[in-house]
Amino acid sequence: MVAEGATTRPTFWQIGHVGEIIFYLLAAVAIVIFAYGLYRKIDRYTSGQEDWFDRLDDLPTRIVEATRIVLSNRKLFDRDTTGGVMHALIMWGFLTLLIGTTILAIDMDIYQPLTGLTGAEQSFFIGDFYLSYSFVMDAMGLLFVVGVGVALYRRYAAREERLWGKHTSIEDDLFIWALFLLGVGGYVTEGIRILGTGFPDFETVSFVGWFLAEAFAVAGMNESLAATVYPAVWWSHSLLALAFVAAIPYAKPFHMLSSYINIVARDEKAGARLPGIPADLDADTGAESIDDFSWKEMLDQDACTKCGRCSSACPAKASGRPLDPRDVILDLKQYREDLDAGETEEIDIVTDGGESVIAAETMESCMSCMACMDACPVDIEHLKSFTRLNRQLTDTGQVDSNVQDTFDNIMGMGNTFGDPPDARADWADELGFDVTDAREEDVEYLWYVGDYPSYDERNKKVARSLAKILEHADIEYGILFEDEKYDGNDIRRLGEEFLYVDLAGHHVEQFEAVDPEKIICTDPHSYNTFKNEYPDVNYDDFADEPLMQFDFDGEWNADGEIDVLHWTQAIEELVEEDRLDLRGDELDYTVTYHDPCHLGRYNDEYEAPRALIRATGATLSEMPRNRANSFCCGGGGGGLWMDIDEETKPSEERMREALEDTPAGSDVEKFVVACPMCMTMYEDGMKTGGYEDDIEIVDVAELLVEALESGPGIEAGVTTDADADGRASGQAD
Repeated sequence: MVAEGATTRPTFWQIGHVGEIIFYLLAAVAIVIFAYGLYRKIDRYTSGQEDWFDRLDDLPTRIVEATRIVLSNRKLFDRDTTGGVMHALIMWGFLTLLIGTTILAIDMDIYQPLTGLTGAEQSFFIGDFYLSYSFVMDAMGLLFVVGVGVALYRRYAAREERLWGKHTSIEDDLFIWALFLLGVGGYVTEGIRILGTGFPDFETVSFVGWFLAEAFAVAGMNESLAATVYPAVWWSHSLLALAFVAAIPYAKPFHMLSSYINIVARDEKAGARLPGIPADLDADTGAESIDDFSWKEMLDQDACTKCGRCSSACPAKASGRPLDPRDVILDLKQYREDLDAGETEEIDIVTDGGESVIAAETMESCMSCMACMDACPVDIEHLKSFTRLNRQLTDTGQVDSNVQDTFDNIMGMGNTFGDPPDARADWADELGFDVTDAREEDVEYLWYVGDYPSYDERNKKVARSLAKILEHADIEYGILFEDEKYDGNDIRRLGEEFLYVDLAGHHVEQFEAVDPEKIICTDPHSYNTFKNEYPDVNYDDFADEPLMQFDFDGEWNADGEIDVLHWTQAIEELVEEDRLDLRGDELDYTVTYHDPCHLGRYNDEYEAPRALIRATGATLSEMPRNRANSFCCGGGGGGLWMDIDEETKPSEERMREALEDTPAGSDVEKFVVACPMCMTMYEDGMKTGGYEDDIEIVDVAELLVEALESGPGIEAGVTTDADADGRASGQAD
């Protein structure tokens, strides 16, 4: 005990030495239970597969960056400011209370025994330090209680939809109410102590406790009664705190640890690149059992807080498809825990029909748009687990028939349409100039045209528009003609990894032969896989495989010596250099723009297309869901090739949003895209949604060409597409 009259508080007031010993014994038991639970978690992770790359390299940097992310609460403010403020109050309040408890323990259990001092000097928990400590603890504790109160309101009074789901359970109630009782209980304990010790003047710094002490006094409690009830109140609060500590590894509070560790181990390119597979054709690369998942995928499952942010951001769920990203992650977690506890028998992880953890139609619903991952505040890598599930379906031949036809088309003809390879450059026949063959002539820019601009009638117009822009800019560019094949981005996300590797190997051989300074892509999907995934493929592991049709056995572009660009990025550079001779007032349209998932969320490119739109003079009216919050067209992840029954297509909803929810509303004349797949999906959605008379779908390239043609720009010999037939064709019809 400190000297009587010192500016401090008695720590075990009215508890006695026996009570203090019992408390320390119970605390030791709680810590042992906690440590055992944590050991079981870690031991379970070690039974999972190794991850495909070292997630703990440069660990100090990872820890610092994860700490910055967690303490800033940055991702929690995205799409939900109230939720962000609420979580910040809870987290900072909780951390402050934890730090305060730790300081007290250091003083009592380390500083005092080590120093052996007596009287007022035996503790640093006195004087100005104590007064500052008490004020900060009361202030931050109050914010903690307010934050928990907001959480209670949102969950039970407002009943916010995303907080409820099939995995909502009693543990969610226990967690939030335990936090609330811990916060309020601490103040009640403090108030009764202040009343019981006769309202020491210095305790006014504990303004919440002082207020409660006065309230208790008004209610009829005197010093004697306060001293009598204090042990019961203190023990109630202490036992709840110890129980909470012991329960952390076994229930929802574990997310306080797993979320942080998950962020430490995150892949900054998660989703934009997927894990590779062994060259062994017999290797297990799917999800035959729960132990096929990596330790990081298991950690993802445990890091999920059931907040539902991924669910509310998912366009598949919003469109009525049978996919809820949160449920997939938590279904896997529940199955793993039930299997470990012997409460269920082994079943298929994913299958088309029959009993399984995840249904095949759930995975077929995913658009690979990465909205779930962008919305997740704890960096769960949904798409990595989803791809594993898709690989299992592909390995066992359980894929949608249209998708299988696409696989066959690629294997047979090198493109998703199944059209002849030598027709790949026929789109250029209507141009008034020749497009350079990059295989025969050195070029600065190798232009990868892509499947849809090469074979789909509507997107051929986009290819011709881009060719006119490149020609007008007088740059050295060329294409691969029939040696260009499908890029492989989306079939990889559907689980067809070996075909993807074969396509990647073929293309890097072509890229090496051409040796361009830059590769520009019409399609953001191609741009993503060339930039983020081709450099990670271990080509030497596959080069000797008889089924692979390439001989390349080195690394490709590992150091980024070849600049891979989406075409809007390349043309923006030319506009900045004034290579297109645009005045900036050529067009007088009011337009809106749709951010493609693979350009925006995947690769953080939002400004280049907008800069080009503004360069034409068009007025851009932003849709409410734009940039990272963009709503997927529905074509990603194989959605372009599937017939999915849904009441309202994502593309139809997007058309409605463009005409009703933008600031310009019905004055929007053109819906601008920068992705061939988006073009196909929105042309289809415009027709099926009945918007043909209300709006026109155009690519940024077409808008640019119109601006150039309206000024001194494009020369007469560069013909237009005015006589081209139809709007959309191909598989969207």
